[in-house]
Amino acid sequence: MKKVIVFGAMMLIVAGAYAQGEAVSNFFSKYQSDDTFSQVTISSKMFGLFTNMEMEDKEDQEVLDAISKLKGLKVLAKDQTRDARGLYDEANKMLPKGQYEELMYVRDKEKDMRFFISEKGGKISELVMIAGGSDDFMLLSIFGEIDLKQISKIGSKMDVDGLKDLERLKDNKKGNKN
Repeated sequence: MKKVIVFGAMMLIVAGAYAQGEAVSNFFSKYQSDDTFSQVTISSKMFGLFTNMEMEDKEDQEVLDAISKLKGLKVLAKDQTRDARGLYDEANKMLPKGQYEELMYVRDKEKDMRFFISEKGGKISELVMIAGGSDDFMLLSIFGEIDLKQISKIGSKMDVDGLKDLERLKDNKKGNKN
């Protein structure tokens, strides 16, 4: 759970702009009053507070510059639960097929992860990650003008399951298979 909270804080230095999808908002609303879920919500105002900071490291400054367009981040997670697989299936079914495109699917012996994007005018406006295992579930939504490269860098630095796997997209675009 600490990883989820730390990741939420690190996402303060991530990506881009627009509105969160209604289906994802409805899913969050359905479980927002359930205290068995952990929730993190970061508003555009919070992201804006960080854009005034100056960084000495060029890479950190690039990431910080990227967040100036970010409108929000939401995380909904549930640990040590018997209904993790059901929540994972429910979350996957709630995404409208025409609005979200599956980017990547990662499966290992502990959990399944799916990455979806909503794209408008050639720009990614939302990234959704749904992860579920035998006893844990997580739904993450980043809405804005998304820079997948920056998100994967943060995911790798923080050792966040799933987001560091976005690095694979770069290799797959070149025709390589991992």
